Amino acid sequence: MAEEQKVADQPQAEDSSTQNDANDLAQRIAALEHEVEEQKNNFLRSMADFKNYKRRTEQEREELIRNANAGLMLKLLPILDDLDRAMSHIPGDIENNPWIDGVKQVQRKFETVLDSEGLKPIQALGEEFDPNLHEAVMYEEGDEANSNKVIQELQRGYKVGDRVLRPTMVKVSK
Repeated sequence: MAEEQKVADQPQAEDSSTQNDANDLAQRIAALEHEVEEQKNNFLRSMADFKNYKRRTEQEREELIRNANAGLMLKLLPILDDLDRAMSHIPGDIENNPWIDGVKQVQRKFETVLDSEGLKPIQALGEEFDPNLHEAVMYEEGDEANSNKVIQELQRGYKVGDRVLRPTMVKVSK
């Protein structure tokens, strides 16, 4: 009878052992699936971070190039101003001289190159005074209709994109 009891207990012991093994395997599978999901999320996060890093560094590089170009353009503006002043004071008797036409052509090419790099003049004459774009160096009494309007441009201002490179020096009506 004791032997019958041993034989009857053996399948039950094997069943509980198999069940424990199955539970252990299920827990192990669940843990591994959880770990895989975490690794996948970490990978996706790393990829997103890398894409953001690439985008940010590209923007910083473009900004650096724009700033470098703006610095060079700022140094060239006095030359452009001198050319404008010289061209506006040509005596009438030599205005049709071929040499003067050559200088005018050089001035146009210089302006075209600066324009191609994004340099744009700031419109001022007749506009409402804007301290973000204009620098008022003189005021003149005027009528009410033209109050706070730019009545004379003393030195042209320029923008590169949306950034003011040099404000326009103006005379403003009060």
